Amino acid sequence: MPDLPSLAHLQAPPAWRTVEFVSDLHLQAGEPATFEAWRRYMRQTPADALFILGDLFEVWIGDDAAALPGFAADCAGVLKAVTARVDIFFMAGNRDFLVGDDFLRDCGVNALADPTVLDFLGQRWLLTHGDALCTDDTEYMQFRQQVRNPRWQHEFLSRPLVERQAIASDMRERSEARKRSGIGYADVAEDCARAWLKAAGAQVMIHGHTHRPADHALGDGRRIVLSDWDAARVPPRLQAVRLTAEGLKRIALD
Repeated sequence: MPDLPSLAHLQAPPAWRTVEFVSDLHLQAGEPATFEAWRRYMRQTPADALFILGDLFEVWIGDDAAALPGFAADCAGVLKAVTARVDIFFMAGNRDFLVGDDFLRDCGVNALADPTVLDFLGQRWLLTHGDALCTDDTEYMQFRQQVRNPRWQHEFLSRPLVERQAIASDMRERSEARKRSGIGYADVAEDCARAWLKAAGAQVMIHGHTHRPADHALGDGRRIVLSDWDAARVPPRLQAVRLTAEGLKRIALD
């Protein structure tokens, strides 16, 4: 079992009554229906706070991309329009780990460490993207260790934008080829999940990454897996999880 991670902590302010969680939207210019569904959701959400637990974007090649007209700038505009009324928190995923402080600050979005313990409604909720718990996928874990290295990130971001775009396109193609081959996402190692919950003093873990939305019993606790988004799927796969004093509820979006 890998070493237990450092745990960040977030105390919800008393004014919060409703918080929502989403992940794995994989926003990209080539899937405009999912982008429009996200924009509509952002305009309509009744949440006081929204937690984006990774992979908001299919790929992110650097904050400077959002300074130019195009898809990244359009996404920034959606975020900016909503942060005036909703507290938005962003946790990096395995696709958008290069989202930086400049982009988040410009959009008015709060960076969220992975993992974070949220103290809300008198209970502790453990929030994570989930990829660090998929320890059986040794190939991915090696890749994750490489790309989360600050030196690797610095060297990548130092390349010209057009070169980063080409590298990202190649990485997406390899990912799609992996999907076509029938190799699915590895699932969370439940012994690791239980250890994280115990260390956090929490009973419920909320995460994404695996694209397997479900509620799992986990010893004395629970593991809530968020849905990925795909508006082109039949029926559309668009979902948020809402947390209020009445409990957790999955919300199907249109």
